[in-house]
Amino acid sequence: MKKALSALFALVVLAGCSKKPVETPAVTPEPAPAVSAPAAPAPVSDALLFPQKAMERAPAVYKARFSTTKGDFVVEVHRDWAPNGADRFYNLVKVGFFDGEVFFRAVEGFMVQFGLNGSPDVNGVWRQAAIADDPAAGQSNKRGFITFATAGPNTRTTQVFINYADNGRLDSMGFTPFGQVVEGMDVVDALYKGYGDAPPNGRGPDQGRIQMEGNSYLKRDFPLLDSVKTAQLLP
Repeated sequence: MKKALSALFALVVLAGCSKKPVETPAVTPEPAPAVSAPAAPAPVSDALLFPQKAMERAPAVYKARFSTTKGDFVVEVHRDWAPNGADRFYNLVKVGFFDGEVFFRAVEGFMVQFGLNGSPDVNGVWRQAAIADDPAAGQSNKRGFITFATAGPNTRTTQVFINYADNGRLDSMGFTPFGQVVEGMDVVDALYKGYGDAPPNGRGPDQGRIQMEGNSYLKRDFPLLDSVKTAQLLP
């Protein structure tokens, strides 16, 4: 039986005779109202509050190390695969955007998604800083490849996902990989998946509430989720 399409997570039903809905790593178009008042946000670096200043061109190839609560993994990025995505990811790592973030959507056999900051103020400014789409450049959403999530054409901002399986069906939907995990895929595999997807397909967090409440919501209601300790560019 086909599941109802979710407005928050853009479940797309395959055309033809397939009965199974295809999940996509979408972002929530608009934040949902907070159910409870968020805690006072911790102070954040000025660099995180000005996306317009984080516009440096990335090297042709670079690596970033993510130290997480499960261990370390390394992403290697190729600018010729997706120049806009590679530049955005480079600048996000450089300004410390991912530090302290939670892997808020981890679905067994599909992907793990992250890229919502722990501060609602930071999320608010970056939601207005979308980048243009990158055309497909011959790379596919294979296992271990990393790609920006999207809510539609030219809406990529900060959310990314790492494929747990070969998700080639996403290639024609605007999901253009910009890099791949070259070390520590076992760490990525070990990230906590017990909550599953967001409702109605699982018990995971609501993206709108993450946007509005940040890590206070995640740490309170989803304490088992893993997180990024630090992310840094490698020489």
